Amino acid sequence: MKIIIVGVYAIGTHLAELLSRNNEEVVLIDNNPDNLVRLDRDFDLLTICAEPTSIKALKDAGAEHADLLIAVTPQETVNINICVLAKNLGTKRTVAKIDSLEYLNEGMDKFFKQVGVDSLIYPEMLAAKDIISGLKMSWVRQRWDIHNGALVMLSIKLREGCTILNQPLKSISEHKEPYHIVAIRRGDETIVPGGDDELKLYDLVYFMTTKNYIPYIRKVVGKEDYDDVKNVMIMGGGNTSVRVASTLPSYISAKIIEVDEARCEELNELLDSDTMVINGDGRDIGLLKEEGIRNTQAFVAVTANVETNILACLTAKRLGVRKTVALVDNIDYISMAESLDIGTIVNKKTIAASEIYQMMLDPNANNMRFIMTSNADIAEFKVQEGSKITKKKVYELGLPTGLTLGGLVRNGEGMLISGGTQIEAGDIVMVFCHDLRITKIERYFN
Repeated sequence: MKIIIVGVYAIGTHLAELLSRNNEEVVLIDNNPDNLVRLDRDFDLLTICAEPTSIKALKDAGAEHADLLIAVTPQETVNINICVLAKNLGTKRTVAKIDSLEYLNEGMDKFFKQVGVDSLIYPEMLAAKDIISGLKMSWVRQRWDIHNGALVMLSIKLREGCTILNQPLKSISEHKEPYHIVAIRRGDETIVPGGDDELKLYDLVYFMTTKNYIPYIRKVVGKEDYDDVKNVMIMGGGNTSVRVASTLPSYISAKIIEVDEARCEELNELLDSDTMVINGDGRDIGLLKEEGIRNTQAFVAVTANVETNILACLTAKRLGVRKTVALVDNIDYISMAESLDIGTIVNKKTIAASEIYQMMLDPNANNMRFIMTSNADIAEFKVQEGSKITKKKVYELGLPTGLTLGGLVRNGEGMLISGGTQIEAGDIVMVFCHDLRITKIERYFN
């Protein structure tokens, strides 16, 4: 596949690294040579230093016969113009990053396709969905619904109350527990576990289960004393916080703390009266106490400053808030944020990159996500008739190292996968890949 990426910033850089490892033919266009130097040096791809809307640069990049063009510069109007130009030059499919919610209104997708933009990516909306998913369950770091919730994957930080620590996983599985441990994150290491592995204190563990057994998992990991989120305090009044506040479940009330007075007035116009907007600094402990931080179950920091978000979450934790979420858009800060145990980390650049990456996968692959904290991908695969994965039981397939089959959905019903499972055509299978690209295992399902 020939792919052109225009705009070598966070999203473009992450995509370029992913795609070059898959041996795709990738061309990067950016008008800043400094943005291109490292990628040109470290990865097998072509770089062109030129203005993003240059027709000559697009032709030099091969837009006339490209399979996909991804426009991810900081300016949405530039991204849209690039897609229009590329489509008219002959590019098969185009994707533009946008910043305006109105472009996602009903019927707008048809309009944009007519002018040459096949898909729109709005990172703030994607980040808001991730944040809300985490807020729905105060005791998990993140939740992923597989095939409309038939299966659920939960990432949970293990604390002292966990009852399944320090015992081989094979001894736990002997009791036919209703969950499957897909992976373990321990310090800087991601472990795809075997029967002899054990869970340790402070591990971040990925559990696969079905909805009806979520309360059971909550019990065995010792999180029953965590209050459900009814109140959330959001620091920062940018687009991400607007999307979070606008789409929260009705049972969760929100307060937004924004330091800029003029922006507070805008927020009062944008949001309904159920959301309280407070003019102040979310790092001010006195203000947090005054606004009821001790009776708040969740704190979300989504300012444009990474250090501010991390510091604010640490402050909220010291004041007794158990569920904290930080927007960490600088990838270099993620490992530090993890080591500080600040809670759920959201990076809208990698979320957007995952959404775009999904478009390049086989049509039978869906719901693909990159888990940055564990350097892993998850995705759903629909099993085709006669595919390799249906030929033998799971333990006989010789699956590559780093791959775990978490569970499957058959006739709408979620079930866990064991070594003796026989996968059938039509099944929806959830896969977890660590240090192994999703594209490397597509052949098992086709």
